[in-house]
Amino acid sequence: MAVLFEMEGPIGVVTLDSPAKLNALSLEDLEALAEIWSKVESDRECYVVIVTGTGSRAFCSGADLGALIPLITGEVTGGSNARQALASMEFIERAFLKRPLSKPIVAAVNGYCIAGGLELLQATDIRLAVPEAFFSLQEPRWGLFPAGGSTVRLPRQIPFTHAMDILLTGRMLSADEALKVGLIGRVVDSSSLLSEARIVASQIAENGPLAVQAIKRSVLACLGRPESEAFALELEFAAGVFASRDAREGPAAFMAKRKPVFRNE
Repeated sequence: MAVLFEMEGPIGVVTLDSPAKLNALSLEDLEALAEIWSKVESDRECYVVIVTGTGSRAFCSGADLGALIPLITGEVTGGSNARQALASMEFIERAFLKRPLSKPIVAAVNGYCIAGGLELLQATDIRLAVPEAFFSLQEPRWGLFPAGGSTVRLPRQIPFTHAMDILLTGRMLSADEALKVGLIGRVVDSSSLLSEARIVASQIAENGPLAVQAIKRSVLACLGRPESEAFALELEFAAGVFASRDAREGPAAFMAKRKPVFRNE
């Protein structure tokens, strides 16, 4: 399997591991990735996830178009109902996290982040990249649609004109340009990429897990809603956190000048 997963304490690490193919995702890889995300979501001991690629050339160059596109267009089945074909492969939606995780995801982009790789990146929360990284949604260049969520996510994450530039031209962005438009949050040297990602993940993992997950859920749920509706929804998430044991432990630890012991309850 070309998608690896391991736990480092409370930190899960997902590695796309087919460097000879620029970490492109086969159908089997997409299924494996979907299952990993499900495992992460249900694992109470996993507080945060790092996702990266093997090697120095690519984070992910997208899905295996030679296998995937014929299934969608009907070349393999002899059919022509692309909508039905897409719906039947719901594991692709899960692989690209169209059902978002409540656990934060830190991306460590070690090279080319193309097509499906960039769509996966948009499902992450904190994004670090090496100076040599390049970013592109090349689907329109080949007459295709970026169906991993980009037309929904990208205009919500960066300014509209930059999103449309990326979506419609298919051109490459350097790491510096990706940083400038807000697609990534930090450019770090390749020698320290994973160590920096682990520092960020560790900072998150030290926080109250219920609070962290509720914060992420609230942000995603409130995006695009009118303020009055969003504030009411935010209070629901906040109330769940304040009713927890961890919300009592945190202030008690602060008053006692000790490190809090969170139990995710």
